[in-house]
Amino acid sequence: MTLHQLHAIKLWHVAHKPESPVEYHAWDSVLTAWVLGFMGEPAALILWWPTLAVGCLLLFMAPSLYVALRRWLHQTGRLRCDWLGSLAR
Repeated sequence: MTLHQLHAIKLWHVAHKPESPVEYHAWDSVLTAWVLGFMGEPAALILWWPTLAVGCLLLFMAPSLYVALRRWLHQTGRLRCDWLGSLAR
């Protein structure tokens, strides 16, 4: 995901926080995981902790994986995801 896409999703969540607070906090959790992965990966590589490096890589990919999961759930009709439209802009 690009930073523009991350920002667009965050703007949607901030604008719709009163209607969907769980969505807002879920996205904040995903962004927190992303930052942890971004900051932890270099440290894990420098200290040569391969297991932690793999975990940080997965955390770094958290926004993309979360959006892919939500898109799939939305397309299969299991979960409505109104913020997917913010990615198209």
